[in-house]
Amino acid sequence: MSAPGTTLALDIGGTKILAALVEASAVVDSFEMATPRDGNPSGWLDTLSGHTAHWNGRYSRAGVAVTGIIDDGCWSALNKKTLDLPDRFPLTATVSALFACPAFAANDAQAAAWGEYRFGAGAGEDMVFLTISTGIGGGIIAGGRLLTGIAGHFGLFRLQDFEGSGAVDSALEDHISGHWMAGMAAAHEKAVTARYIFETARGGASWAEEIIATSARRTAILCRNVQLALDPSRIVIGGGIGLAPGFLERIEACLEDMPARLRPRLVAARLGDKAGVVGIADLANNQPENKGEMI
Repeated sequence: MSAPGTTLALDIGGTKILAALVEASAVVDSFEMATPRDGNPSGWLDTLSGHTAHWNGRYSRAGVAVTGIIDDGCWSALNKKTLDLPDRFPLTATVSALFACPAFAANDAQAAAWGEYRFGAGAGEDMVFLTISTGIGGGIIAGGRLLTGIAGHFGLFRLQDFEGSGAVDSALEDHISGHWMAGMAAAHEKAVTARYIFETARGGASWAEEIIATSARRTAILCRNVQLALDPSRIVIGGGIGLAPGFLERIEACLEDMPARLRPRLVAARLGDKAGVVGIADLANNQPENKGEMI
């Protein structure tokens, strides 16, 4: 028998896949694997079901948070540089068949936004969640309701020659995120990660410091624009880069010269890498029976 309120939560990002059993805001068990780069989500989910087979019978519903967009239970990539997959992959149908339970799906950053709003740094206030990681995602809570569809996909804001970069019609996240940082580092060291760049900056490498400072400055511009567009009570910053030591403080330093009324209030996410599974579990638990719409 499944425990009352126990939900299977899956969070599929550009770097890793996290599966968890969630009760309210508590993750009671979890499994993590790297996200394959072969463009075959059916295979990923089949592998995941095998690794979590010992959980069978412990849950009665599933929630799936993914990078990209969900329409009618189908999953499509919005930036194939972050994660490539077939358009309109039947995500909820595949998960329901593999895990033998009803499934609900949402964008991963939107799910994380809901998790932070309900159980973390959002404190129940209208807010924007911004995750800086492999890519950039976001979520918006307005009037106590999560905006779904393509709302909050801040990383896909279009740019023309951003800060003299010469890029034409490119995505914002391609100038800030972990992928961008690793690409910029290639001129100095090969095959490095964002984590390594932060470690190298702490060791005094000026090139690493400049990459981080540029990413933080551009994130500050994004936060200014979000504040002017939506005027949220707070912007919650998450993700592996967003929560890296000193990154939030760098963003705030770039905003110091703004008038107080226009300056965003930035707070660090509290749920860490569990925000997505906690949020999607809560969303899945609150769906009307046999319906896909958000309540």
